[in-house]
Amino acid sequence: MTPRTATLIGLSAILMWSLLAVLTVGTGTIPPFQLAAMTFAIGALAAGTGWILRPGALRALRQPPMVWAVGVGGLFGYHALYFVALRLAPPAEAGLLNYLWPLLIVLFSSALPGERLKLHHIAGALLGLAGTALLLGGGAGLDPAHWPGLAAAFVAAFVWATYSVLSRQLKAVPTDAVAGFCLATAVLAALVHAAIETTAWPQSAAQWLAILALGIGPVGAAFYAWDIGMKRGDIRVLGAASYATPLLSTTFLILAGYANSTATLALAALLIAGGGLLAAKDMLIRRG
Repeated sequence: MTPRTATLIGLSAILMWSLLAVLTVGTGTIPPFQLAAMTFAIGALAAGTGWILRPGALRALRQPPMVWAVGVGGLFGYHALYFVALRLAPPAEAGLLNYLWPLLIVLFSSALPGERLKLHHIAGALLGLAGTALLLGGGAGLDPAHWPGLAAAFVAAFVWATYSVLSRQLKAVPTDAVAGFCLATAVLAALVHAAIETTAWPQSAAQWLAILALGIGPVGAAFYAWDIGMKRGDIRVLGAASYATPLLSTTFLILAGYANSTATLALAALLIAGGGLLAAKDMLIRRG
């Protein structure tokens, strides 16, 4: 597989993730860890169709503890925080904070062999931070009760960026192992749910469909596509292209009636997205 093909596959994950917020909100009031358990179980089963029959598929699960820690820690940690964020804070604002992760990927990737931090990376980071500051303190009218959810979204961005960059360092781990990470995440989420949450089932067919769509797409196929992109594609191009996600995600939330269109929200989205594009300027010029 060529780096170009792997990058294109990684881009398909970005498209699927643009629907993550609207589908999550569409699931209703299901507790975060229960939702994670349900969607990751669907994702693991969907991926397992045909996967288990491939030669060497089971051998892909024989990985060192560190690989399992990165895989399960990244998937479980990120989605637990993300689902908590969307339950405790307005979805548009929480989503934009969460989508600082593409900028963080560009910055973190500068620590990889052969890469270095440049002036436009720093300028992009400052733009992203300006968008975050505007979102939190520039008239968005956020209730103090929303701060725990916003904090969860912010930390989730760091978790996903760290997982993505570490995946680059684990290029030798086959993508088939992601199915095992998804299944382990589903089990871990179910255990946490049983310990601290009260089960609440979907109340309509639309909510069931949202859960199914989440499991098949953003919490299923997207991980395999992203793993291929991170390990074999152009990590900075993917990091920059990921900035289409907050804009698309916010647009979908507004169209679905889950968020209101405001000047503050629009400007924050543009600053955060623009910061990522600026940070990846060298890659865009070279590829363009």
